[in-house]
Amino acid sequence: MNDTSILILFAVLGLVVGSFLNVLIIRIPKGENIAYPSSHCVKCNNKLKWYHNIPLFSWLFLKGRCAYCHEPISWQYPLIELTTMFIFIVSFLRVENITQSVIVALIFSLLLALSLIDFRFKEVPDSLNLSALTLSVFATGDIILGFQNALLFAGAFTLLRFYISYALKKEAMGEADIMIAGTIGAMLGINLGLFAIFFSAVLALVAFMIVQKKDIEMPYIPFLAAALFIVFIFEDFFSALMERLYG
Repeated sequence: MNDTSILILFAVLGLVVGSFLNVLIIRIPKGENIAYPSSHCVKCNNKLKWYHNIPLFSWLFLKGRCAYCHEPISWQYPLIELTTMFIFIVSFLRVENITQSVIVALIFSLLLALSLIDFRFKEVPDSLNLSALTLSVFATGDIILGFQNALLFAGAFTLLRFYISYALKKEAMGEADIMIAGTIGAMLGINLGLFAIFFSAVLALVAFMIVQKKDIEMPYIPFLAAALFIVFIFEDFFSALMERLYG
């Protein structure tokens, strides 16, 4: 199988995973079973046919409306599917090893779901977060080093949480942030991991400055996930940048 065929396979796999992410994003915050009942319209409750569930293409074919009640289908569905397809394609182009590419793509897909759930519902499901953290240990091929770095970053964030919470007299960071920190450490190592966390703070600060007058509560996990993705994909660039800064 040549690279073009693999790339197409990854694109299709990304769409399928993206379709499943939509199920997770909608059902997990409501405490619903992710397998039962089967796919249905959230507005009229009619059970969907198999051809209503083809990732992206069904949404386009139905012109973004339910086949039964004709109510608009949220743009979230095709956007998540397209974004996940992008994640899978970029992961393969970045890593090239098929097995590791799938692992990396799944990690970022889970972080995408976590980010959207955190943004919309202000909660972070441990099931998804722990899955991403567990997979991250296998992301680089060096399982022992990945595990060590995950523990190091999770431990460091835990101590930081205690100190900041004590100083502010209130809870400063959640357990979810600690798990994301562990994922960052496992995937990037110490130096780039620290840079990614700093980068996430910069992204969050910029976003806060933009929306501060709009009364929008900004969760931190989307920025941690975005920083991890950017630094991981452009690892060579950021490694060279850090060498110049500290050289």
